Amino acid sequence: MKKANTAGSKRAPGPSLTIGLDLGDRSSRYCVLDQAGEIALEQEVETRREALQKRFGALAGSRIALEAGTHSGWVARLLEGLGHEVIVANPRHIPLLTMHSAKSDELDARTLARLARVDPQLLGPIQHRGESAQIQLLTVRSRAVLVEARTKLINAARGLTKALGYRLPAAKADAVTTGLLSGLPALIQKPLASLLEQAESLSEQIRKLDQQIEEIAATHYGQETTKLQQVKGVGPVIALTFVLTLERAERLSSSRAVGCYLGLRPKQRQSGQSNPQLRISKEGDHYLRSLLVQGAHCILGPHGEDCDLRRWGRRLCERGGKNARKRAVIAVARKLAVLLHRLWAGKEAYDPLYNAKRLQRATLGACA
Repeated sequence: MKKANTAGSKRAPGPSLTIGLDLGDRSSRYCVLDQAGEIALEQEVETRREALQKRFGALAGSRIALEAGTHSGWVARLLEGLGHEVIVANPRHIPLLTMHSAKSDELDARTLARLARVDPQLLGPIQHRGESAQIQLLTVRSRAVLVEARTKLINAARGLTKALGYRLPAAKADAVTTGLLSGLPALIQKPLASLLEQAESLSEQIRKLDQQIEEIAATHYGQETTKLQQVKGVGPVIALTFVLTLERAERLSSSRAVGCYLGLRPKQRQSGQSNPQLRISKEGDHYLRSLLVQGAHCILGPHGEDCDLRRWGRRLCERGGKNARKRAVIAVARKLAVLLHRLWAGKEAYDPLYNAKRLQRATLGACA
């Protein structure tokens, strides 16, 4: 067998340096590899814009690998602006970092640099959203924090009341006020009033943020969010969060890939004849995944609109079993994510009963 003649072929020149950057909250450790793969420099740098710009701005275009985390978004954008090739590694794909028996910042930086030099795909690279989308997402995230705080206050008030043999009347979270204490003894009302006053104040702040979210959706993403809100159970919060998290519809190769992207697909651990059924991977954005699950509950709930997704989910519930309802909710959330991406990326009008009508036409055609 003849060898392929590579004498005349030229390999595309790569970056002169490969750098592994282990980000910390106050300082970060970095390791620089030269073209031969030898360690040329190991130092620390403060995790501040000015320090990073001064340190890496003087270097020629290099390949820099860093681990996804709190600071990785703005650091990646800063380094890319300085002309470097930046690879943001997915921590779930690098057991060498998380499971090493002698873990340290120095070792993590070396490992990132060596993996980036050999094959960047070993890092499971991810892509951060743009700064504009990140800023607009602050409103949605702030709302989520306030909702969580309100829930904790209401649950605390209910738990403390039950411990004394009383109960607060049932009410929706946004309708919880100090008026719920009117049926309780005066000695109990006074200490609990502060909790419900804070919950009432948070409800007002949440309503203000809801208005801001609607304004952002209408002003900047009116066409996209209007399409998504055609689905009953999807409001401005879910629609805007979906658009801002994915940022671009073409980011995914197909609509089916969105379930994997958001961690709504089951894990796989297939080996030989063994292929156990596992839980979902829970990768991707946690908050958007929780919103899609809330949307699935709304679709399957007593006030859900009749649609293909609801009928399909109800059939899964009817299969019975201890966890049939929970599995159905997750399955509907996954299909809801696929549907939303399809509506966003495509030009088709949403028909809630598209599959049912198509099946009906096929049945009538067969009978004829």
